[in-house]
Amino acid sequence: MVHVEMTVPTTPEQVFDVLADGWLFSAWVVGATHIRDVDDDWPAIGAQLHYSAGVWPFTVDDITQVVSVDPPHMIELEAKLRPLGSAWIRLELVETPLSETEIRMYEHSKNGVGALIPTMVQELLLVPRNKESLSRLADIAVGKARRAAARAEVGSV
Repeated sequence: MVHVEMTVPTTPEQVFDVLADGWLFSAWVVGATHIRDVDDDWPAIGAQLHYSAGVWPFTVDDITQVVSVDPPHMIELEAKLRPLGSAWIRLELVETPLSETEIRMYEHSKNGVGALIPTMVQELLLVPRNKESLSRLADIAVGKARRAAARAEVGSV
């Protein structure tokens, strides 16, 4: 199983707010290039987002589905990318004593061709990708938190 983590200067609620907006998925997930649709009840269990992955015009359309969720602490997903198979992904958001959030991301190939790739090779491919994904997720969460704080400050004047 591939595991990466990052600590960000914002709350689990603010990070989960980004995860809960399926339309932002392609903004932080490396490889997802276009969101075609998001179920109205995202991120409820069973809800799906429909995305494209790859580089245009060589894209593949598929879905990611919520398997388990505990807002604002955790979301577990099954990301499908046929014909390669699917992956299990879990994001945990843990508040630190300094009121920051440690984001922990776990991923492994669930089935298909990806499941045949040795774990060591999966790590070589997925660790850099997932670190970049967490960096993008963190930037969006922190940016949204700053903007909300600035709006609140202007509103209190």
